[in-house]
Formats: sequence, structure tokens, C-alpha cells
Amino acid sequence: MLSRPKPGESEADLLRFQNQFLAARASPAVKIVKKADKRKGKEGSTDAERPPLQDSKDVVMLDDFPDTLPALTPAPPKKSKIKSASVHFEDEDAEERLESHDRHITAVFSKIIERDTSAAAMTMPVPTGDPFPRTFHRSEIKSEVQLGSGRKSIFAQKMAAKRAAEKAATAPSAAECVQVTSAAPDALDPVGSVGEAPLPSSRGDKDGDFLTSQRPCLITGEGLGSLKSEQEAQAIHRENLEKLQSMSEEEILQEQARLLAQLDPSLVAFLKSQRGNNEGQKKELKMELNRPEEFVESLPVAQHGVRSSLSMQESGLEEHVRKKENMKVEITDDDLPVKPRKEWIHMDNVEFEKLEWMKDLPSPRQKKTKKGMQARFSLKGELIPADADLPTHLGLHHHGEEAERAGYSLQELFHLSRSQVTQQRTLALQVLGRIVQRARAGEFASSLKGSVVRLLLDAGFLFLLRFSLDDAVENVMAASVGALRALLVSLDDEKYLDWTFSWYQGMAAFPFVPNNEEEEEEEEEELNGTEKSQDKKLKDENKPDPDVARYDVVKGLLKTRIQHRLRYILEVVRPVPTVVLDILHILTHIARHSSEACSQLLDCPRLIETIVREFLPTQWDPKVAEPGFLLTSLHGVACASAMKFIRVLASGGRNATARLLNKFEMKSRLSRFIAESPLDVPLPREEAVRLSTEAFRLWAVAAAYGQACDLYSDLYPVLVRILQSLPELISGKSPVVELSVQRAAAVVTLLTHVTQTAGYMAELQAKLSSNNSEDSEPIPPPPIAWSQVSGLQPFLETSLKKILQQISQTETWQTLQPLTTACVIFLGVYYSAYSQQPSVNPVDCLEELESLTLEVLQPLLSQPAIDSMWDLLRPCSALCNPLSCSPAPESVGSIASLSCTGGKPPLSLVGSKSPFPFLTALLFLINNITHIHKGLTSKYSSVLGVRGLKDYLHQSWQTGPPSVTPSSAWILHHEYHLQYFVLALARRMAGTCPDYAQHASLHHCVAMALLSRLLPGSEHLAHEVLLDLAFNPEFLPEGKAGGPEAADFSDILHLGTSAKLAQPGSAAAFLPKVTRGALLRESYQNLPSIRSCYLSHFVHLQPTLTRSQASYQGRNYLIQSMLLPEVKGPILPSDWPFFPLISLYNKVTNAETRGAILNSLPLDLINTVTWNLQWVLLLETWRSKILQSIPTAAKLARLMCVFLTGNDLFLEAPIHRYTAALLSVYCQPKALDSLNLDAPLPGLASFHDLYINLLEQFEGVSFGDPLFAVFVLLPLQKRFSVHLRLSVFGEHTNILRALGVPLQQFPVPLERYTSPPEDNLNLLRLYFRTLVTGALRHTWCPVLYVVAVAHVNSFIFSQENTTQETDAARKSMLRKTWLLVDENLKKHLLYYRLLNAESPLGFDLYEQLPPMRLKYLQIVTQKEITENAPATDL
Repeated sequence: MLSRPKPGESEADLLRFQNQFLAARASPAVKIVKKADKRKGKEGSTDAERPPLQDSKDVVMLDDFPDTLPALTPAPPKKSKIKSASVHFEDEDAEERLESHDRHITAVFSKIIERDTSAAAMTMPVPTGDPFPRTFHRSEIKSEVQLGSGRKSIFAQKMAAKRAAEKAATAPSAAECVQVTSAAPDALDPVGSVGEAPLPSSRGDKDGDFLTSQRPCLITGEGLGSLKSEQEAQAIHRENLEKLQSMSEEEILQEQARLLAQLDPSLVAFLKSQRGNNEGQKKELKMELNRPEEFVESLPVAQHGVRSSLSMQESGLEEHVRKKENMKVEITDDDLPVKPRKEWIHMDNVEFEKLEWMKDLPSPRQKKTKKGMQARFSLKGELIPADADLPTHLGLHHHGEEAERAGYSLQELFHLSRSQVTQQRTLALQVLGRIVQRARAGEFASSLKGSVVRLLLDAGFLFLLRFSLDDAVENVMAASVGALRALLVSLDDEKYLDWTFSWYQGMAAFPFVPNNEEEEEEEEEELNGTEKSQDKKLKDENKPDPDVARYDVVKGLLKTRIQHRLRYILEVVRPVPTVVLDILHILTHIARHSSEACSQLLDCPRLIETIVREFLPTQWDPKVAEPGFLLTSLHGVACASAMKFIRVLASGGRNATARLLNKFEMKSRLSRFIAESPLDVPLPREEAVRLSTEAFRLWAVAAAYGQACDLYSDLYPVLVRILQSLPELISGKSPVVELSVQRAAAVVTLLTHVTQTAGYMAELQAKLSSNNSEDSEPIPPPPIAWSQVSGLQPFLETSLKKILQQISQTETWQTLQPLTTACVIFLGVYYSAYSQQPSVNPVDCLEELESLTLEVLQPLLSQPAIDSMWDLLRPCSALCNPLSCSPAPESVGSIASLSCTGGKPPLSLVGSKSPFPFLTALLFLINNITHIHKGLTSKYSSVLGVRGLKDYLHQSWQTGPPSVTPSSAWILHHEYHLQYFVLALARRMAGTCPDYAQHASLHHCVAMALLSRLLPGSEHLAHEVLLDLAFNPEFLPEGKAGGPEAADFSDILHLGTSAKLAQPGSAAAFLPKVTRGALLRESYQNLPSIRSCYLSHFVHLQPTLTRSQASYQGRNYLIQSMLLPEVKGPILPSDWPFFPLISLYNKVTNAETRGAILNSLPLDLINTVTWNLQWVLLLETWRSKILQSIPTAAKLARLMCVFLTGNDLFLEAPIHRYTAALLSVYCQPKALDSLNLDAPLPGLASFHDLYINLLEQFEGVSFGDPLFAVFVLLPLQKRFSVHLRLSVFGEHTNILRALGVPLQQFPVPLERYTSPPEDNLNLLRLYFRTLVTGALRHTWCPVLYVVAVAHVNSFIFSQENTTQETDAARKSMLRKTWLLVDENLKKHLLYYRLLNAESPLGFDLYEQLPPMRLKYLQIVTQKEITENAPATDL
């Protein structure tokens, strides 16, 4: 008995066992039997594989059952061979057992289709004398058993022999047909019948010698549906061959080219492939290959050209056929990549296709084509060039598409990520993560078309990672965490956010919420902010996860409860340190998303507890700090990333901070990590410094809310020790200087917020003592008094003086700049709070400020290094260089990013050489000093005269700001602080320094530009600019320096313009003419009232203004969150100067919509409109560049609100005057050239709808007012939409009687209405109809009368080639004009010559028609007379 293989035996032993088995000739113990699947029929064929039915057949349909089997969920269990032999009881019902196995009847019954017998030959039975037909017996047929044909029954063998005999009897003899080599598919496939490719035969030969093919290549005749279908196909084939024989070589080639041009290339390719796969044609080719010379010699000379042109293609086809045959029959061992051996089982029949993959790969083809090739990546995520020939041992080749190219495509990686093999899933996720990381770094921006990240997200990459997180295999989880970190987190973004933490207001940051969310419906605009947020939250909850993730990835992940899964991985799986750090980075990014995201993280069960317990323990193994120690697990070891996550989480709100400090015991952790020096912490040096830095930052965030200040007394010695060690840090003795500087800056930032909190202690204590009302809950004072922080100023001022001594050393200064900035901000906050303390002597405070100015700040401002900083403002500015804050190439709208990947250039706002943080802090300190001590204001007058600052301000307000993105909003938020402090300093200079007037205009332009740019969160700055700068007469020196007189002089001399400046009159009582200078003078005097008007209309910003004031004024007890409001655009719209007018129009429109009628308007509304128009007139005259960002069409649309608000508001004298003055400004040539009514206008859904409302209002209440009429006529210029003119001449013809603007008062040249000639036939007919019917007269509407006459005259005398309808219309119009009874109108239409503004008519007339026009008129009118002559005779 043969022994079984044992462990450890090699392949040689197995071969030896095989030889023994074969030599013993024993029967195998196992016999494999493949049974046919009854459900699929023979050989597993399915309905999809059957050929389509040729004829209609009888089909029995089951109406009550579906055509396809129902989807079974869950899937049916696998069949069990043992189950069939199970025990059945006698009383068991067979029907119930059947039902338990087959739950649906469609598994048994389906379509019953009759077998197709249309092509079967029907023969009548042969009559015999026997009573029954003679029976067939198998013995009558000779047996032909073929070896190797498989197991067949005797009957099947007999039937096969019978069919072969019948086929041999009906087949034509070999002498009756001549086999020829077919033409190559590329040459003659389209010629003749579809799917056939015969060659031209030889002319002049005998009838039996012509070239023909035995049967067609593709056509079989099966679809003809008749019994003689095959004969019909043969007849068609012969007819095609005869046609080819009658054609010459040139005709064949021409016909071939014509068919190739007409047929679909895909159809041609299909026919070629079908012909190449035809087995019968291959057999003919093989038989003819034995005598190709005879065939070539038999061709006539005329056809040798065609034959030679096809020789290459034919030889290719012959070689292909020979290759196929050799693979099956004549292949030898030398052709195989692996040599088969005799002892191998079942290797006697070699299958070449199954061995072909083992051959060497061909070299990559270099495709020189404009069409892009599929991107392939290495296992490191690198893009592999298309022509790269890499060795196969790298593991980058596979058997998919383009096997010769190395690398994996994104589609293949996606497919691999769903593999059942753990290693393949892990590898695919790792490679995808590396690809995303490189893509976000911008490595593929110049090589690939489109965005890789966006493509992956559209393909479902996010949810692939989310599903992989739920995998039970730890490696797959780790790979998915790494890929998710690469997708969401940018470590460079976090680095720069940490870098700006100690800047002025650097702790506050915008939430990482994408700004491309769906637009809210119009009904939601009336809801307040709370209702909006609640309604939006409900909408997001009802949406599917992919829909939410499509516009906000973080929100979509939170909807999948990702925080619970990450908690499970940290708590239960306990992965390696790299995965832990990735999870902490992901959680930090989610916490930056919004306050709602922070709340969800805090509410996640055991998430914060796990992080605090495992990664912020109070003690751990000190071996971690030993050099070369391999950290295998981060659990139980303090981690700076965990402290940073807690800090970012605390920035989400004061309530979150209170929960972290009290519920999660972060106070004790703060004391533990702050009290111990980084040198004594058992961690690597850099990690210990980072941990200490993050602890101070967390404490600073808590102190910014007025919390955790009780730790100050306990840790005061530690803080003083750190302040005493600052001189050592300044000298550069620390081995980790940059990290130590960041730590020191964090300490100073903490002390700044502690000082702010202590500064309001006395105020809150007084409020608590005097508060007797029960309405508001009193705010308890902080547990820290001013006396506890008053001793910090000497330490920091001394350190600042030492740092400023290093200002000339560039490298040292750049290293110490974060600490310098923090110290200057501390001094500004300290003196601001110091001056407000009731226990402080004001004289002592003023003396200290004078000492600081004389000893520190004035010498500093005279340093050359400070001058170079002012010069660097413009190169580093984001306003002057908008591309510096443009989104990254791979940034997607659904993932917020600061676009810092790869680092920012040194000369950028957040770069290493940026002067913005220090200069902003310096201006903040100077503003606080001058606010407290007014007498020191003149000491800083030199700041505003610095050339570098003036150049920066001049360019910044003239350059359009970059689009609002998360990246640009974060950067511009800091730049606007510097501009505001410059303007605040200028406001103090304006009243005290006599030489300031030279800077006033520049600073006013900067202030106006800043108002329309400030972002949410800076409402306090916008309020201060509106209150003290925008409407300050000191910043409008033109009002005192002869500005009104200059405007009058300009109008008199028409300087720089050829427009008519005459203002239209009024329909009201006679109004005296007022010059523009007088209007400007009156507006300048009303600036205080104008300011009050605008401030009252911005009262809706009061809630956000209160929150912003708490942040900028340092009222820590009122600050709710360090996250700024979500950014969707600037606080004020770009057209805010028109805001009161728009607000009034909306109020009146909404009242009328609800059914109320405002018959009379109160006085304050009239004053509001007047003040609004006065302010716009001042800006348009003296600050015209400020309003250049608003399109002229939008300005006119806003002015139209004057006429649409109320019934007679526009008739009020002041409103009428200022509206007319503004109209003259907007009708100047430059303004008219820029007027575009067809483009979309901001804040306006449709100008056409607004114009229709204006027409209806004019019809009802205009009283024929000329000013109102000019606003109606302005949009009717020829270059604007024809629908506007059609609405006047078609639907509102009644207004033509009231548009009585005299030509001398109309401010727009008529050439803009008459040139080019009108080409709209419907409008021309309306022109002619209104003229003929008398609806349009010169006395009623001279402007449109001139326009209509000019266009009709041009049309009726036009002789250009045009359509028949247009030609008939103009001739008919000319005939009707000739027959007009009104002689004046007839004369105007026929004798119109040119426009003439000096003429009473507005145009000149011919004394007599030119000969060409006269001849044309005679031809047209004579034809009319001739045509009408017979009718006259009757």
C-alpha cells in the first residue's frame, strides 16, 4: 500500500510517489464527476449566452411573476451533500419540505419559449407499403468511434455518423469551387456587401477561372426567416463578386475610401474582428497558403498594384493564422517559456494561452499622442512616467491592463482595496494614502490633468476608508487611518497655526468649514441666525451620508460616528505609536471644524477619558527618555499631540473648556506639566518642550475665557522662574532655540490673558456689589487681582529691551520675533488695563508711558532695521500679492485647508521674514499709548510719513482683494489688523498734527476699502471705522480745500467729458437750478447726520458686534469661543453705500406684498434717502475709485429704487436734485461705455423684471417727470437687450405719451440709440405701427420719435441681401409710407438724413431724395401701382 506524503517531504519525493503510483497501475481512490447544473442547462449556458431569437416564437408568460429571480437577502446557504442523505420521518409532509427548500415559484417556472424550427428542413415521409413507417435501427449505420472524443453513448455515436454522412452527400465537390486567398480585412472589408471582402477577379479568363470565395464571411442568412435563407445569402455573395469583377482597380480603391469615410469606425472595427474570427475563412486561407505564387501569377497586370498594396496586410493575416495553427498543432518545446517534462501529469496537451503570461514583458510603447495616458503610481505613491522601463523585481508589474507598464492605476488600487487577502487590502490603502499625500503637496500639479483628490472623493474614497476603519484586521485599520490623515490633515497648516498663536488675536481662528455649501432658499432669509442653524441641522440629519460628505467631508464623517470608532481603536486595539499620532491629528482637525464638532467629540463616550488617561498620564516609565529607546506603544506615555488636541478642543467654546478642566481633570494635568521643567520631564528633549508649550497654550486659552486663573497663584514661582530665564534664551544658549522661543512666547501670551482678566476684576466686583436686579445673572469676578500681575511688567520690559538690541542681526531677530511680538502685545494690554485701575495713580501711569516712549519706542522707530520692515510690507502683503494666498492645486471645496502644504515663502505674510506680526503689535502698543496719553501723539507722527508704509497703503486699497477662501480669510484677518491700527493712529493724528492733511485722502481711501473687506469676527473694527473714520470731515479735505468750487468749474468747462451735463427738470413745482458744487457743500456739512443714518441701518449687526467687542476689548468674561464666525464673505457688501436706500425699498416692497399700502412716507425716510444720495454723490465726486468695484448697471439699479419706493418720493426737492446730479455722473461717456445691463448684477435676480416694475411705476405715478423718464429711456440703448425695447413698444405703449424729455435735457447721445441699425423685424414693425397710429409723436416723446424714425428709414431704404420675409416686410413698409396721409410723418420717414442735436427735430432732412433712394422708391411704388391697376379698372 502506498504511503501518504509526510511533512517535510520535497517535490522530488512527491514525483517519486507519482511514479510508483503509475507503475502499480492502481485505480485512484477519488473520482471527480462534474454534473451539469439543471438550472443552467447543458454546459452551464445561460439566457444571456443564447443567440437572439430570429423569429417570433410562442412564449408562455407568467403574468404574476417577475422575469428575473428575486434577490435573496441574505444570500441562500451553500448546498450540502450530506443534507440529501438526512433522515426523514414518515409523518413529514413532502409539500412542506419542498416549500422549505424553494421559497419562490419563479425558481421553478419561468418563460416557456418554443424551439425555433423556421430554418429546419421539412421533408414528407417516403410512402411505403408497410402499415407503419420503417423503423430506424442503429445497426444500419457504420460505427465511427473517435478516440479522445470523450465518453459518448453508442446511440450518440451512430447519430453523429449519420449527420456526417448526410453533410458529405450535400457538400459540393472540390472541383466546383476555387479557393482563393482572401483580401486583408484592412483593405476590402467595406467593399460590396456588409461583412464581405472579395478580391477582384481576373478579366479575360474563362468563365470557370474567375476568382470567387466559397461562401460569405459574415452573412449566414439566419435572419431572413425563410427556408432558403442560406441560398439567398449565397446569391447575394455571388452578386457582390460579379460586381467586383466589373470594376477597375481605381474604382475599387475609390469605393473603398468612400465607404471607410461613411461608415462608423467602430462598425468597421467590428466587421474586421468578426471576419478575423471566422473559422471557415481561416481554413480557406490555410488551404490557399500552399500555392500563393500561382495566385499572384494568375492575376492580370492591372491588378498587381492592388495585390502589392495589400501584400503587407495579407502577410500579416497569414502569419496570424499560421501562428494560431502552430499554437494548436505544431508548437514545439523551444517556443515554450517553461519546458514540460514527461513525468508531469496532464502536460501532454500544452495550452499556450495559459503559459503565455510567463514570457518576458515587451518594452513600454511610447505613444506620441495628444490624448492623455492612464496615470500609474509606484508603491511609494510616486507617479511613474509612461515611458519608464522599470525592472520586474520591484513588484510593480501585474497582469491587468497595460501589463508592459509598471505601476498601479487608481482603479486597480481601488479594486485591490476590496481584496479578500489582508496584505493586498493593506497595501492598496497604504499606496492610496501616499498618493493623496503627494497630491496635496502639489507633486502632480504639472503632470496630471485634473485633481487626484477630487477624483478619489468622487469615486467614494472617503467611504472606502471609513469602511476599512471597521475592519477587524489591525493592519488594515492602520493603513486606513494613515490614508485618512493624509486626506484631512496638513501638518504644515498646523505648524503655521501654531506659529501665529502668539500674534495679535492669533488665538482666534476661523472654523474649518467649507464655504461652498448649498445656497439656502429664499424663505430662509427671513429667519434669524438661530432658526437658520437649527433648520440647517435638521436638513443635514435627513440627508444621506454621501450627500453631506459631498460638500463637507468632516460633517459627513461625523455623521458616520467616526469618533466612536477612533475611540475603540485607541482604547481596545491599542495600535502602534504612528497610528495613535495619526488619530490624534485627525481628531484635532475635526475639532477645528466647528463648535458643533467639538461638542460631538466631547459627548463621545470615553473618548476624552481614554486620551487623557492613556496619553496625558501623570507618570510613566522613565526609560522613554533614554537615547535609542524604541517606543513600541504610546499608551501610558505623555504626548504633545494629545495636549494640542485638548487645546484645540478648548478653543471651541468656554463651556467645552470648563468641562475639560473640571470633568476630565485637565487642571491637575496642567499643574503637572507646567510645574516641571522640560529638562526634568522623562521624555526626549524636543517632545518635552513641545508638551510644555502645548500645556501653556491650553492654559492661555482657558485664561482667555477667564478660567483656570486660580492656578496662577499656585504656579507663580514657576512663571517667575521662566521669566528670569529669558535672558539665557535671548543669548541663544538653549540647544532647541526655536522650540524654546515658542514656549516662551506661549508663556507671555498666557500672562497677557491673565493680565486682561485681572484688569476687569475691580469692575466686576463693583458690578456685583451694586447689582440689585434679578433680570441678569451677575458675573462673578475672577480669582485674581491686579496686584498679583502688576509685577510682571518689569520682567518683560527688560527682556524686550534686550531683544531689541538684537534687531540689527537678521537671523537672531527672526528667531526671537515670536517672543518679541508677544512681549509688545503684553505691554499694550498691560498699560491699557493699568490706566483703568481705580487703585493706580494716573500721573504715575502717564510718566511710565513717557519713559517707555523716550527710552524704548522712539529709538526703536529710528532704527534702519525698522525702516526695512516698513519696506517689506508690500512684498509680504496678501492684498498686494493675491496669488500668495491662492488655494493649493489639490485643494477641494469639501475639505477646508490653509494651503500651507510645502511651506510658505519667506516673503509672505506668515513667512519667516514677514514684518506683519511685529509691526502690528508695535502699532497696537502705540495706539494704546496715544489713547491713554494724548500728549504723546505727536511723538509718533513720523510713523505715518514712512515711505514704505505709504507705498503699501497706496497699492493695497487699489488692488482688488483675493477671493474669500479658508486660506485667504486666515491671512487677511491678520493683515487687516495692521491697516486698522494705522487708521486708528491716523484718526488721532488728524486732530492734533497740522501736517496730517497731506495723508488724509490716502487714509480715507484705505478706510473705505477696508470697510468692504473686513471679515466676520471683525465687526468691532468695522464699527470703529464707520464711527470715527469714514464720515470724518478731517479725512475729506476736499470739502475745505475748494472741492465744491472745483466741481462747478469742471461742469462749466466740461473738462474731460463731452457729455451734456444739463439736468432734467421736475414734474413738481418749479425747482431752482442748483449746481453740483452747492450740493457737495451741503453734503459735506451733513456728514454727522449721514454717519448717524448709516450706523442706524447697521443695527442688525449688533449681536455679532457685541461678541467682537468682547474679543478686541479684552473682556474675557464675555468671550464665548475662540472660533470666529463662519466665513461666507465680508461683513458689509461691496455696495454698502447704497444700503439705506436698498433697505427702504425692501421694507416698502415687503409691506406691499403683505397687502399694506404706504400712501405717505414719514419725514425721516425722506431724510434717509437724501443722506444716502448725498453720501454717494460725495464718493462719486471725490472718491470715485472706491466705487469702481460696483458695476455702473448696479448703481443705476440702486438709484431706480428711489422711484420704486413710495408714490411721490422722487418728487421731493432734495431727492430730485441729488438723483439728477448722480444721473449726470453716470451718463458721462466712460460710465456709459462701462454700462452693461445684460451681465448678472450682484444682489439682483433679473434686471428685466426690475425694469418692468419701473415701467409699471412710471405708468402709474410718474406725472410725466423728465428725470423719471430719463431712467426709463436709459436701458433702451441699441446695445442692450431687445426685450427691453419690445416691452416698451409692445406692452407699455401708453407711457410713450408721458416720456416728454426735451432733447436738450437728455444727457445721453442719440447715437447710442440709433447705431447700429435695428435688425429685429418685430421691433421694426412696432416702431412703424406706433408712428403710423399716432401713439408715438414728436411732441409727446421726442427722443423715441427720433429713434423710431431713424430705424424705420434705415430699414425701408436698405437694399442688402436678406431673407424673403424681411425683404417683403421692408418693401411693404415703404409702400405704406408712400401712401401715408400724414405728410409730416411721411416726410420724416422718407427724407430723414442724419441726427442733429441742434435741430428742433433732432435730425436733418434731405431737400430731395438721393438718386439711388429715389430710383428704389419708384421701383417699389410703381410695382404697387401696377399690381393694383386691374383692381382699379374694375
